[in-house]
Amino acid sequence: MSELTTVHWGFLVLGAIIMGLSKGGIPGAGNLTVALFVLVLEDALGPVGVGLSVGLLLPVLISADLVSTMVYRKYVEWSHVRRLLPYFLFGVLLGWWAFDFFQSAERARSLKVLIGGILLGITALRFLTHSSFQIKKKEPSNSPFFLGPFLGILGGMATMLANAAGPIAQFYLLVMKLPKYAFIGTSAWLFLIINLSKVPLMCELGILNREIFDVSIWLFFPAVAGALIAPKIVQYIRQDWFERLIWFFIVIAGLRMII
Repeated sequence: MSELTTVHWGFLVLGAIIMGLSKGGIPGAGNLTVALFVLVLEDALGPVGVGLSVGLLLPVLISADLVSTMVYRKYVEWSHVRRLLPYFLFGVLLGWWAFDFFQSAERARSLKVLIGGILLGITALRFLTHSSFQIKKKEPSNSPFFLGPFLGILGGMATMLANAAGPIAQFYLLVMKLPKYAFIGTSAWLFLIINLSKVPLMCELGILNREIFDVSIWLFFPAVAGALIAPKIVQYIRQDWFERLIWFFIVIAGLRMII
């Protein structure tokens, strides 16, 4: 990847730190990393860089996921992982099958608009039907039966095609009314498993190879640093502000995809 300049490397390192912060508990920040990696690789390599940015980001995601799962290992709600994981994995397979189809600029744009529209639509639905999701303190929340399968498959495709499933999973976990630390721990384990499952598929597609990995390995360190710093920040964020921050970034992510 000799095409990468010092400026390119600077933005990649910044993106890795931000992704670490996101995985470590600062919700929504990772959406900026996805955009930074796309812009950097596209500038360095041209249109082919858009697809390669997905592969470049994957090892960075996994390194941050590993730290997050260790930090929040006591807080994971395995019932939600088990509920979502099969649908996410099915969506990953669909995304792998459809990856080549969506690599043209026009088709990729259509997919981004579709996902962004769905994201904003279900967010609006969440607030319009807020009372139906209300729960009593310490009681589990029940979601509509279709919510897990729908969001899981959509999220699996989004993460395989663009590493963009974070807001979709966050939507589901917010509806489940998980406490702050359980929210982070459950999300961390869910995405660690999903991201590891993507490795052989991305290798087969050619967007994760030795050359890409040689760049990614240098981004492990800032990503891990961000993930280690994030818990120090999270402890000072109130639960209600934590949820508002997540909803804010979900809406921003949806708007970014359709604009």
